[in-house]
Amino acid sequence: MPKIIATILTKNVAQHIGDCIKSVQWADVVTLEDTFSDDGTVEIARELGTEIFQSDFVNFAVARNTALENAKALGGDWIFFIDADERVTPALKDEILQIIAQDEKPGWWVPRYNVMWGHVMKGGGWYPDHQLRLMKIDKASYDPEREVHETVMLDGEAGYLREHLVHYNYDSLAQFKEKQSRYIDFEAKILKDKGIRAKPWTYLTMPIREFRRRYVTMGGYKDGQVGLQICMLMSWYMFITYVRLRRLYGAVGE
Repeated sequence: MPKIIATILTKNVAQHIGDCIKSVQWADVVTLEDTFSDDGTVEIARELGTEIFQSDFVNFAVARNTALENAKALGGDWIFFIDADERVTPALKDEILQIIAQDEKPGWWVPRYNVMWGHVMKGGGWYPDHQLRLMKIDKASYDPEREVHETVMLDGEAGYLREHLVHYNYDSLAQFKEKQSRYIDFEAKILKDKGIRAKPWTYLTMPIREFRRRYVTMGGYKDGQVGLQICMLMSWYMFITYVRLRRLYGAVGE
C-alpha cells in the first residue's frame, strides 16, 4: 500500500485536537504543522503519537506547502489534510484507503458537512462544500498568491469522493463573527494585490449580490433562521471587505 500522511494545521486548538487525531490514526503517520500553540495542543498530540513540526505562521498557502515538504521527507506518497475541527468518519476512512490503493487520480475532493451551532447546513454554499484534501504529494502544491482560502495546483484531474468529512466549524454565532472578521483582512489584501478598487456603488451592489448568491442561488433558505442569519452576515462582511480595501489604498497614499 502507498504510504499516507494525515496532516493537521494547528494553533491553540486543544479542545478539538484529540478527537481529530483519533479520527485519522488509520494513516501511516499523523503530523501536526503547529504555529507555536501554548494551550496544550502539542502536548495532547504528542501523547497520541503524532509527529510535531513547528514554524511561524506566514499564510495558509505557505503552511500547506511546508506540510507537503515535511510529508515528503517522511516518505509519504499521499497526504490527507484535515483541520482540527473536522472528523473523518469510518466510511470516509474506508473510501480513502480504497482510493489510494487503486491509484487512479492525483487528487480527490471530499464533500463536507458543516455544523454551525448545532445545525447541519444544507445550503448557502456550506454544502456539499467540496474540499481538495487528498492528493499525491509529488503532484500537488499551493498557489502562493492565495493567502486565505488557499488553492491547490494539482498536476492532473481530481476526482470526487462520496463519503463526508464532518466539520464542527462554529460552536456559536460569536465564534462565526470572530473568524470571519479575521478572513476579511486577508480578502481585502488579495483584492488590493490584484489591483481591484471599489467604485462608489460597489459598497451597495456587492453585498446585495452576495446575499442573493448565498440565500437564493445557493439555497441558504433551506437552513431556515440559521441560513438567513449567515447569509445576512456574509453580505455585511462583503461590505466591510471593500471598506478595508479602501483603507489599504489610503494607507499607502494611492
